[in-house]
Amino acid sequence: MFNPAVSKLTAPPVSVVQDWRAAYDGGCGNLIDMSQAVPGYAAHPDMTAALENAAADQNSARYGRVEGDWDLRLAYAAHLGIVYGHDIVPEETHITSGCNQAFVAAALAVAGHGDEILMTRPCYFNHESALGMLGIGIGYVDCHADNGMLPRLEDVEAAISTTTRAVAIVSPNNPCGAIYPPDLLDGIFELCRAKGIWLILDETYRDFLPLDATSPHDLFRHEAWQQTLVQLYSFSKSYCMPGHRLGAVTAGASFVLELAKIIDNIQICAPRVAQMAVTPMLTALTEWRQANRERIAGRATLFEEVIRSLDGWDLLSTGAYFGYVRHPQAGSEASLEIAKRLAREVGVLTIPGTFFGDGQDAFLRFAFANAGRDVIAELPDRLAGF
Repeated sequence: MFNPAVSKLTAPPVSVVQDWRAAYDGGCGNLIDMSQAVPGYAAHPDMTAALENAAADQNSARYGRVEGDWDLRLAYAAHLGIVYGHDIVPEETHITSGCNQAFVAAALAVAGHGDEILMTRPCYFNHESALGMLGIGIGYVDCHADNGMLPRLEDVEAAISTTTRAVAIVSPNNPCGAIYPPDLLDGIFELCRAKGIWLILDETYRDFLPLDATSPHDLFRHEAWQQTLVQLYSFSKSYCMPGHRLGAVTAGASFVLELAKIIDNIQICAPRVAQMAVTPMLTALTEWRQANRERIAGRATLFEEVIRSLDGWDLLSTGAYFGYVRHPQAGSEASLEIAKRLAREVGVLTIPGTFFGDGQDAFLRFAFANAGRDVIAELPDRLAGF
């Protein structure tokens, strides 16, 4: 017998989709993989060299602090101060093994059996499955195309129940790419504070905001933000190091203490090599990160143009790494079958909407960061032919 909370989960969606590669015969050219959210360019040579040097350092093979190496926490707190314009102290940071681990630890810190965490739908599938695995209830707030695939504040308020312990938001959003404007985030923060619950804000794609955006939000200006806000981050996308599994949580020092109790029972400490390597890169790669932000923005613009040029394909939202698209057979054919056929017939890998929650069968998620502009330019012929 297996744990029923785990047995009822679906297989990892990206692995399922990657298995479809074998069905494509190459008839339309090279396979276009727009399924997994990974940067389609290499890490900076200095980042690669820093990883090599850290791996050669014998200290990197030893245990580190559960909360993360102090040098990284110090540098990351200073970095956050630049990004948000508000002072963060190192004691308000906790380094994790990737952002998914950060979410699991944050959820465990605030909720248990009989409790609920509220999520917007469509959902990031790893967040949804993590809560299911932990036995934590999930409440949903649906996002709609006529609202830019964003939740309405009144709907969030209506969905909060006596068992709700947190509202979990991803911005820029996965899967939709929607950017939560600062005033909406402020409204959700104030709502959470008034209700005495947490706002868990996953900003994995923070470094890929539209070029006209300045600061992601101003939540750290709120007095006693530490009693409401839990901010999550991943170094994977911005530094092209997803395989090294490095993330971070920014929260009050008392919250960090709770996280340390949890992480000590999961992994003890985040990978030391990645921590040592990324510490100086927070400052050294500022211009490189900005250049990549511009690169991804260009891909997003081209993807928008491509989808809007195609009859029957409807772009609901786009931003950062993602475009959320209504497929032409909406209402008559399930997104899972559409995605399988796209892979098999025209060699385009996407994630079907069904993996992002109930009511998402009409949609597909395209992750365009992994595709160069020349590859994105091939989409019209592939999709029109399909």
